[in-house]
Amino acid sequence: MKGPQRGVVLGEPGSVALEEIHVDAPGPGEVLVRIEATGVCHSDLHVIEEDGWHHALPVLLGHEGAGTIEAVGPGGEGLAEGDRVVIGWKAACGQCSMCKRRRPRQCKKPPAAPGRLHRHDGAELTPVLRTGTFATHTVVPAVAAVKIPRELPVEQACLIGCAVATGVMSVLETAKVWEGARVAVIGCGAVGLSVIQGARIAGASEIRAIDLDERKLEQATHFGATHTEPGPVDFVFDVVGRSATFDQALGMIVSGGTVVLIGLSPAGEKVELDLPGLFAKRARILVSHGGDHLPEEDFPRLARWALEGKLDLAGMVTRTARLDGWEEALAAMKSGDVIRTVLTP
Repeated sequence: MKGPQRGVVLGEPGSVALEEIHVDAPGPGEVLVRIEATGVCHSDLHVIEEDGWHHALPVLLGHEGAGTIEAVGPGGEGLAEGDRVVIGWKAACGQCSMCKRRRPRQCKKPPAAPGRLHRHDGAELTPVLRTGTFATHTVVPAVAAVKIPRELPVEQACLIGCAVATGVMSVLETAKVWEGARVAVIGCGAVGLSVIQGARIAGASEIRAIDLDERKLEQATHFGATHTEPGPVDFVFDVVGRSATFDQALGMIVSGGTVVLIGLSPAGEKVELDLPGLFAKRARILVSHGGDHLPEEDFPRLARWALEGKLDLAGMVTRTARLDGWEEALAAMKSGDVIRTVLTP
Protein backbone atom coordinates (compact mmCIF):
# COMPACT_ATOMS: atom_id res chain seq x y z
CA MET A 1 0.00 0.00 0.00
CA LYS A 2 1.29 3.41 -0.96
CA GLY A 3 0.63 6.48 1.17
CA PRO A 4 -1.27 6.76 4.45
CA GLN A 5 -4.46 4.83 5.03
CA ARG A 6 -7.51 6.76 6.21
CA GLY A 7 -11.03 5.91 7.28
CA VAL A 8 -14.18 7.47 8.72
CA VAL A 9 -14.45 6.22 12.29
CA LEU A 10 -17.22 6.30 14.88
CA GLY A 11 -14.94 6.43 17.91
CA GLU A 12 -17.60 6.82 20.58
CA PRO A 13 -21.30 7.69 20.58
CA GLY A 14 -21.80 10.91 18.61
CA SER A 15 -18.14 11.27 17.63
CA VAL A 16 -17.28 10.63 13.96
CA ALA A 17 -14.09 11.72 12.22
CA LEU A 18 -11.83 10.97 9.28
CA GLU A 19 -8.72 9.43 10.82
CA GLU A 20 -5.46 7.77 9.96
CA ILE A 21 -5.92 4.01 10.21
CA HIS A 22 -3.67 0.97 9.89
CA VAL A 23 -4.60 -1.89 7.57
CA ASP A 24 -2.84 -5.25 7.99
CA ALA A 25 -1.96 -7.67 5.22
CA PRO A 26 -4.68 -10.22 4.44
CA GLY A 27 -4.63 -13.56 6.23
CA PRO A 28 -5.66 -16.97 4.88
CA GLY A 29 -8.79 -16.77 2.78
CA GLU A 30 -8.77 -12.95 2.83
CA VAL A 31 -8.07 -10.13 0.38
CA LEU A 32 -6.83 -6.55 0.71
CA VAL A 33 -8.95 -4.16 -1.36
CA ARG A 34 -8.10 -0.60 -2.36
CA ILE A 35 -11.47 1.15 -2.15
CA GLU A 36 -12.19 3.20 -5.28
CA ALA A 37 -15.86 4.03 -4.67
CA THR A 38 -18.28 3.65 -1.77
CA GLY A 39 -21.91 4.65 -1.62
CA VAL A 40 -23.23 6.64 1.32
CA CYS A 41 -26.11 4.49 2.58
CA HIS A 42 -28.72 5.20 5.24
CA SER A 43 -27.55 2.12 7.16
CA ASP A 44 -24.32 3.94 8.04
CA LEU A 45 -26.38 6.82 9.42
CA HIS A 46 -28.32 4.20 11.37
CA VAL A 47 -25.04 2.92 12.84
CA ILE A 48 -24.14 6.45 13.94
CA GLU A 49 -27.55 7.25 15.39
CA GLU A 50 -27.82 3.89 17.19
CA ASP A 51 -24.37 4.30 18.83
CA GLY A 52 -22.79 1.52 16.79
CA TRP A 53 -25.91 -0.57 16.14
CA HIS A 54 -24.50 -3.67 17.87
CA HIS A 55 -21.03 -3.09 16.44
CA ALA A 56 -18.28 -2.86 19.05
CA LEU A 57 -16.76 0.63 19.15
CA PRO A 58 -14.67 2.03 17.57
CA VAL A 59 -16.37 1.40 14.23
CA LEU A 60 -15.05 1.87 10.69
CA LEU A 61 -18.05 3.09 8.70
CA GLY A 62 -19.11 2.12 5.18
CA HIS A 63 -20.41 -1.09 3.63
CA GLU A 64 -21.27 -0.35 -0.03
CA GLY A 65 -17.89 -0.46 -1.72
CA ALA A 66 -15.99 -1.47 -4.82
CA GLY A 67 -12.32 -1.37 -5.69
CA THR A 68 -9.25 -3.26 -6.80
CA ILE A 69 -7.57 -6.16 -5.04
CA GLU A 70 -4.02 -5.29 -3.96
CA ALA A 71 -3.13 -8.53 -2.16
CA VAL A 72 -4.54 -12.03 -1.81
CA GLY A 73 -3.96 -14.15 1.30
CA PRO A 74 -3.27 -17.90 1.14
CA GLY A 75 -6.29 -19.81 -0.05
CA GLY A 76 -7.95 -16.92 -1.87
CA GLU A 77 -8.58 -19.03 -4.96
CA GLY A 78 -10.14 -17.43 -8.00
CA LEU A 79 -8.96 -13.91 -7.14
CA ALA A 80 -5.79 -12.07 -8.09
CA GLU A 81 -4.12 -8.71 -7.64
CA GLY A 82 -5.67 -6.20 -10.02
CA ASP A 83 -9.16 -7.72 -10.02
CA ARG A 84 -12.02 -5.19 -9.83
CA VAL A 85 -14.46 -6.35 -7.15
CA VAL A 86 -17.65 -5.36 -5.40
CA ILE A 87 -17.58 -6.12 -1.68
CA GLY A 88 -20.52 -8.06 -0.26
CA TRP A 89 -21.57 -7.76 3.37
CA LYS A 90 -23.77 -10.87 3.22
CA ALA A 91 -21.56 -13.67 1.91
CA ALA A 92 -22.30 -17.24 3.06
CA CYS A 93 -20.10 -19.10 5.53
CA GLY A 94 -20.87 -22.57 4.19
CA GLN A 95 -20.86 -24.05 7.70
CA CYS A 96 -23.92 -22.82 9.62
CA SER A 97 -27.20 -24.72 9.85
CA MET A 98 -28.79 -22.76 7.00
CA CYS A 99 -25.81 -23.23 4.70
CA LYS A 100 -25.82 -26.95 5.46
CA ARG A 101 -29.49 -27.01 4.51
CA ARG A 102 -28.45 -25.53 1.16
CA ARG A 103 -29.98 -22.17 2.00
CA PRO A 104 -26.92 -19.91 1.85
CA ARG A 105 -29.08 -16.83 1.29
CA GLN A 106 -30.20 -17.21 4.91
CA CYS A 107 -26.67 -17.76 6.27
CA LYS A 108 -26.54 -17.10 10.02
CA LYS A 109 -22.82 -16.36 10.27
CA PRO A 110 -21.51 -14.36 7.29
CA PRO A 111 -17.70 -14.59 7.35
CA ALA A 112 -15.51 -11.70 8.48
CA ALA A 113 -11.81 -10.82 8.60
CA PRO A 114 -11.40 -9.69 12.21
CA GLY A 115 -8.31 -8.02 13.59
CA ARG A 116 -7.03 -6.49 10.33
CA LEU A 117 -8.10 -2.87 10.86
CA HIS A 118 -6.80 -0.54 13.60
CA ARG A 119 -6.90 3.06 14.72
CA HIS A 120 -3.66 5.03 14.88
CA ASP A 121 -3.36 4.11 18.59
CA GLY A 122 -3.62 0.39 17.82
CA ALA A 123 -7.23 -0.10 18.92
CA GLU A 124 -9.01 -2.65 16.76
CA LEU A 125 -11.70 -1.27 14.47
CA THR A 126 -15.00 -3.03 13.86
CA PRO A 127 -15.91 -2.64 10.18
CA VAL A 128 -19.61 -2.00 9.54
CA LEU A 129 -21.23 -5.23 8.36
CA ARG A 130 -17.79 -6.86 8.14
CA THR A 131 -16.68 -4.53 5.32
CA GLY A 132 -15.64 -0.99 6.40
CA THR A 133 -15.58 0.83 3.05
CA PHE A 134 -15.41 4.49 4.14
CA ALA A 135 -11.67 4.02 3.88
CA THR A 136 -8.77 3.95 1.46
CA HIS A 137 -8.30 0.20 2.05
CA THR A 138 -10.03 -2.67 3.81
CA VAL A 139 -9.57 -6.41 4.32
CA VAL A 140 -12.47 -8.81 3.75
CA PRO A 141 -12.98 -12.55 3.28
CA ALA A 142 -12.21 -13.61 -0.28
CA VAL A 143 -15.76 -14.97 -0.65
CA ALA A 144 -17.05 -11.43 0.00
CA ALA A 145 -15.08 -9.94 -2.92
CA VAL A 146 -16.91 -10.60 -6.17
CA LYS A 147 -15.28 -9.88 -9.52
CA ILE A 148 -17.19 -7.58 -11.87
CA PRO A 149 -16.31 -6.24 -15.34
CA ARG A 150 -14.18 -3.09 -15.47
CA GLU A 151 -16.48 -1.83 -18.23
CA LEU A 152 -18.95 -0.94 -15.46
CA PRO A 153 -17.84 2.38 -13.91
CA VAL A 154 -16.73 1.81 -10.33
CA GLU A 155 -18.95 4.57 -8.92
CA GLN A 156 -21.94 2.65 -10.31
CA ALA A 157 -20.62 -0.79 -9.44
CA CYS A 158 -20.33 -0.03 -5.73
CA LEU A 159 -24.11 0.47 -5.46
CA ILE A 160 -24.58 -3.20 -6.25
CA GLY A 161 -23.02 -4.00 -2.88
CA CYS A 162 -26.04 -2.83 -0.88
CA ALA A 163 -28.82 -0.58 -2.22
CA VAL A 164 -29.23 -2.28 -5.58
CA ALA A 165 -28.86 -5.86 -4.32
CA THR A 166 -31.22 -5.14 -1.42
CA GLY A 167 -33.90 -3.55 -3.56
CA VAL A 168 -33.81 -5.71 -6.68
CA MET A 169 -33.40 -9.00 -4.82
CA SER A 170 -36.19 -8.13 -2.36
CA VAL A 171 -38.43 -8.33 -5.42
CA LEU A 172 -36.88 -11.30 -7.19
CA GLU A 173 -35.74 -13.42 -4.26
CA THR A 174 -37.49 -12.46 -1.01
CA ALA A 175 -40.97 -11.83 -2.43
CA LYS A 176 -40.64 -13.63 -5.76
CA VAL A 177 -42.93 -11.15 -7.52
CA TRP A 178 -44.62 -12.72 -10.49
CA GLU A 179 -45.12 -11.26 -13.96
CA GLY A 180 -48.23 -9.07 -14.06
CA ALA A 181 -48.34 -8.46 -10.29
CA ARG A 182 -49.29 -5.09 -8.84
CA VAL A 183 -46.55 -3.60 -6.66
CA ALA A 184 -46.21 -0.61 -4.36
CA VAL A 185 -43.06 0.86 -2.84
CA ILE A 186 -43.20 3.07 0.26
CA GLY A 187 -40.04 5.15 0.49
CA CYS A 188 -38.28 6.04 -2.75
CA GLY A 189 -34.67 6.59 -1.81
CA ALA A 190 -31.89 4.52 -3.38
CA VAL A 191 -33.23 1.20 -2.05
CA GLY A 192 -36.80 2.05 -2.98
CA LEU A 193 -35.76 3.02 -6.51
CA SER A 194 -33.93 -0.31 -6.74
CA VAL A 195 -37.15 -2.08 -5.68
CA ILE A 196 -38.94 -0.21 -8.47
CA GLN A 197 -36.31 -1.37 -10.96
CA GLY A 198 -36.62 -4.93 -9.65
CA ALA A 199 -40.38 -4.81 -10.10
CA ARG A 200 -39.90 -3.55 -13.65
CA ILE A 201 -37.47 -6.39 -14.38
CA ALA A 202 -39.95 -8.88 -12.89
CA GLY A 203 -42.65 -7.65 -15.27
CA ALA A 204 -45.02 -6.04 -12.76
CA SER A 205 -48.13 -4.57 -14.39
CA GLU A 206 -48.37 -1.67 -11.92
CA ILE A 207 -45.64 -0.07 -9.82
CA ARG A 208 -46.92 2.49 -7.32
CA ALA A 209 -44.35 4.84 -5.78
CA ILE A 210 -45.28 6.40 -2.43
CA ASP A 211 -43.23 9.11 -0.74
CA LEU A 212 -43.81 12.43 1.00
CA ASP A 213 -41.10 14.09 -1.10
CA GLU A 214 -42.33 15.16 -4.55
CA ARG A 215 -38.75 15.08 -5.84
CA LYS A 216 -38.52 11.39 -5.07
CA LEU A 217 -41.81 10.65 -6.77
CA GLU A 218 -40.53 12.34 -9.92
CA GLN A 219 -37.37 10.24 -9.74
CA ALA A 220 -39.46 7.10 -9.23
CA THR A 221 -41.30 7.59 -12.52
CA HIS A 222 -37.94 7.82 -14.29
CA PHE A 223 -36.94 4.41 -12.90
CA GLY A 224 -40.20 2.67 -13.80
CA ALA A 225 -43.04 3.67 -11.46
CA THR A 226 -46.40 3.77 -13.24
CA HIS A 227 -48.37 5.53 -10.46
CA THR A 228 -47.52 7.92 -7.63
CA GLU A 229 -50.51 7.34 -5.35
CA PRO A 230 -51.73 4.42 -3.19
CA GLY A 231 -53.99 1.72 -4.59
CA PRO A 232 -54.81 -1.98 -4.17
CA VAL A 233 -51.77 -4.15 -4.88
CA ASP A 234 -50.43 -7.68 -4.52
CA PHE A 235 -47.10 -6.65 -2.97
CA VAL A 236 -46.08 -3.68 -0.84
CA PHE A 237 -42.43 -3.04 -0.02
CA ASP A 238 -41.98 -0.89 3.10
CA VAL A 239 -38.54 0.68 2.73
CA VAL A 240 -39.12 3.15 5.58
CA GLY A 241 -39.79 0.75 8.45
CA ARG A 242 -42.03 2.90 10.66
CA SER A 243 -45.33 1.94 12.28
CA ALA A 244 -47.27 4.37 10.07
CA THR A 245 -45.76 3.05 6.81
CA PHE A 246 -46.24 -0.56 7.88
CA ASP A 247 -49.90 0.12 8.69
CA GLN A 248 -50.27 1.79 5.32
CA ALA A 249 -48.72 -1.23 3.61
CA LEU A 250 -51.10 -3.64 5.33
CA GLY A 251 -54.03 -1.49 4.26
CA MET A 252 -53.04 -1.59 0.59
CA ILE A 253 -52.68 -5.31 -0.03
CA VAL A 254 -55.51 -7.27 -1.58
CA SER A 255 -56.57 -10.74 -0.42
CA GLY A 256 -53.55 -13.01 -0.48
CA GLY A 257 -51.23 -10.01 -0.67
CA THR A 258 -47.73 -9.69 0.72
CA VAL A 259 -46.03 -6.96 2.77
CA VAL A 260 -42.23 -6.97 2.66
CA LEU A 261 -40.39 -5.06 5.39
CA ILE A 262 -37.05 -3.73 4.13
CA GLY A 263 -36.36 -0.51 6.04
CA LEU A 264 -34.33 -0.46 9.25
CA SER A 265 -36.57 0.65 12.11
CA PRO A 266 -35.28 2.72 15.03
CA ALA A 267 -34.94 0.98 18.37
CA GLY A 268 -38.29 0.55 20.10
CA GLU A 269 -40.46 1.00 16.99
CA LYS A 270 -43.63 -1.09 17.36
CA VAL A 271 -46.79 -1.81 15.42
CA GLU A 272 -50.17 -3.25 16.47
CA LEU A 273 -51.65 -5.95 14.24
CA ASP A 274 -55.30 -6.76 13.70
CA LEU A 275 -54.98 -10.53 13.71
CA PRO A 276 -58.56 -11.28 12.54
CA GLY A 277 -58.03 -8.81 9.72
CA LEU A 278 -54.76 -10.48 8.71
CA PHE A 279 -56.47 -13.87 8.78
CA ALA A 280 -59.41 -12.69 6.69
CA LYS A 281 -57.06 -11.08 4.17
CA ARG A 282 -54.79 -14.13 4.01
CA ALA A 283 -51.94 -11.66 4.36
CA ARG A 284 -48.30 -12.63 4.24
CA ILE A 285 -45.58 -10.61 6.00
CA LEU A 286 -41.94 -11.07 4.99
CA VAL A 287 -38.73 -9.52 6.26
CA SER A 288 -36.09 -8.78 3.66
CA HIS A 289 -32.56 -9.05 5.03
CA GLY A 290 -30.69 -7.22 2.33
CA GLY A 291 -32.94 -8.78 -0.28
CA ASP A 292 -31.66 -12.20 0.81
CA HIS A 293 -28.98 -11.64 -1.79
CA LEU A 294 -26.01 -13.94 -2.30
CA PRO A 295 -23.07 -11.88 -3.60
CA GLU A 296 -21.35 -14.59 -5.62
CA GLU A 297 -24.54 -15.33 -7.56
CA ASP A 298 -26.30 -11.98 -7.69
CA PHE A 299 -23.56 -9.37 -8.15
CA PRO A 300 -22.43 -10.69 -11.56
CA ARG A 301 -25.95 -10.74 -12.97
CA LEU A 302 -26.77 -7.30 -11.57
CA ALA A 303 -23.59 -5.99 -13.20
CA ARG A 304 -24.56 -7.70 -16.45
CA TRP A 305 -28.04 -6.17 -16.37
CA ALA A 306 -26.46 -2.75 -15.83
CA LEU A 307 -24.17 -3.21 -18.83
CA GLU A 308 -27.13 -4.41 -20.92
CA GLY A 309 -29.22 -1.38 -19.96
CA LYS A 310 -31.85 -3.35 -18.01
CA LEU A 311 -30.73 -1.74 -14.75
CA ASP A 312 -30.03 1.97 -14.49
CA LEU A 313 -27.16 2.55 -12.09
CA ALA A 314 -25.83 5.74 -13.67
CA GLY A 315 -29.07 7.55 -12.86
CA MET A 316 -28.72 6.66 -9.18
CA VAL A 317 -25.36 8.41 -8.75
CA THR A 318 -26.29 12.01 -8.02
CA ARG A 319 -22.82 13.18 -7.08
CA THR A 320 -19.34 12.03 -6.17
CA ALA A 321 -17.08 13.43 -3.47
CA ARG A 322 -13.74 12.81 -1.83
CA LEU A 323 -13.55 10.79 1.37
CA ASP A 324 -13.32 13.96 3.45
CA GLY A 325 -16.75 14.92 2.12
CA TRP A 326 -18.45 12.18 4.15
CA GLU A 327 -20.25 14.59 6.51
CA GLU A 328 -21.79 16.65 3.72
CA ALA A 329 -22.78 13.42 1.97
CA LEU A 330 -24.68 12.18 5.02
CA ALA A 331 -26.43 15.55 5.34
CA ALA A 332 -27.44 15.49 1.66
CA MET A 333 -28.89 12.00 2.10
CA LYS A 334 -30.90 13.05 5.17
CA SER A 335 -32.30 16.07 3.35
CA GLY A 336 -33.33 14.04 0.31
CA ASP A 337 -31.20 16.14 -2.03
CA VAL A 338 -29.50 13.10 -3.56
CA ILE A 339 -30.27 9.54 -4.56
CA ARG A 340 -26.70 8.51 -3.79
CA THR A 341 -23.48 10.29 -3.09
CA VAL A 342 -20.48 8.10 -3.89
CA LEU A 343 -17.22 8.76 -2.07
CA THR A 344 -14.04 8.11 -4.04
CA PRO A 345 -11.20 7.44 -1.57
